[in-house]
Amino acid sequence: MTSTMHEFGIAEAVLDAVQRRAGGRPVSRAKVRAGALQRIDESAINQAFSLVAEGTTAEGAHIDLVVEPVRLTCRSCGHEAMSMDPLASCLSCGGTDLDSEGGDGLVLESIQIAEASHVSGNSGRDHRDRPGPA
Repeated sequence: MTSTMHEFGIAEAVLDAVQRRAGGRPVSRAKVRAGALQRIDESAINQAFSLVAEGTTAEGAHIDLVVEPVRLTCRSCGHEAMSMDPLASCLSCGGTDLDSEGGDGLVLESIQIAEASHVSGNSGRDHRDRPGPA
């Protein structure tokens, strides 16, 4: 899938949040939680992120995308369901007059700091850093 302006805008927002959280340290991964209404594709967001992150501490970092479903309530029959497709029809009656709740969030859940190169006499990180997601 090719990145669109939609993904580039989201990638820029994610990069800004990643850089603020990383505090100048190099980042290898970021976990992003997005609602289904955002309609983000993982390969497209990674392609866009790789372009906007060039020359930053997040250059080469990978985005792990977790998509959260939207709650749909049918106005015709009252049936409620969770769906990854915000354009779905009611599974009970087939109606298309649906209310949606949630599914529009975008949260940087965690980042993973890249391991520093080993320097003799230096562990490569200070005592506050923890391995894994930050």
